[in-house]
Amino acid sequence: MFDCEQIRRETHVGNGNRAKQEKQNSDFIRYGKTKKDLQRPKRLYSFDVPKRWFSHFYVISVIWNGMLLWLLLHVVFSGEQFPRWLQTLLYVLCQHPPMDKSGDEVSVVLMLVLLLLQSIRRLIECLFISVFSNGVIHLVQYCFGVCYYILLGLTILCQKTFTENKAYSLSDLYEQVGWNHVMGSAIFLWGFCHQYRCHAILANLRKNKSGEVVTWSHSIPYGDWFEHVSGPNYLAELVIYLGMGLVFGGLNFTWWLVVMYVLFSHALEAVLCHEFYVKKFESYPKHRKAFIPLIF
Repeated sequence: MFDCEQIRRETHVGNGNRAKQEKQNSDFIRYGKTKKDLQRPKRLYSFDVPKRWFSHFYVISVIWNGMLLWLLLHVVFSGEQFPRWLQTLLYVLCQHPPMDKSGDEVSVVLMLVLLLLQSIRRLIECLFISVFSNGVIHLVQYCFGVCYYILLGLTILCQKTFTENKAYSLSDLYEQVGWNHVMGSAIFLWGFCHQYRCHAILANLRKNKSGEVVTWSHSIPYGDWFEHVSGPNYLAELVIYLGMGLVFGGLNFTWWLVVMYVLFSHALEAVLCHEFYVKKFESYPKHRKAFIPLIF
């Protein structure tokens, strides 16, 4: 015969373990306001770091990817090779020699320029526009973010290689410019501008007309893409990466893997953000979706 009491105890233990795992997983993926009211074991608090440390990602990105861009321009215009340490690093990451064939140099240059522009703007926002309260992020998220922006620039360099020690001129690069570079840059700038506006709207919710911070509380944001979705800054980020993908002609498999990561991770954060607003504000606009206007 089955021991019903034993089965009940095992079921209770299983449910408890499952609940603990769910809380731990939730602790990994949430940050800022979506993590504020989360019931967590005290041991998880030791892994919290301030959300304002987001600025570290962009400091690192500006320095690291700015250096990669400078080295790339030196290679393109002088015909010399990358430093040995970078060649070795690219060989390990790309699984092929970094200078084995010529390619579409303007795409790689433009991609690093766009990445640097995005990093500079986000750094300026973090330092001078955004208003961070006492929100936190998980230490694992923080470490991942640091590694992400280091690997992103290297991923771009992995897409094209340079050989023959050929020095290019500006006219040579201009001749390589195609419709994909123009359209990709236009889409990038579209998302770029809207993301800035959305971050400014969020920051202004905590400031008075003089620009002084007067509250740390959350309010319902209105204006720009907030009229359609709860996470327009996440949507704008996806648009930015889609535009960069088009710069490569839309056929680069590795970059579309990056885009898929941005899609799923930002969709998740947008859903959590939407749930936060709906739960906190009874008057929250019913027509707003979480991530994609009219759809999701």
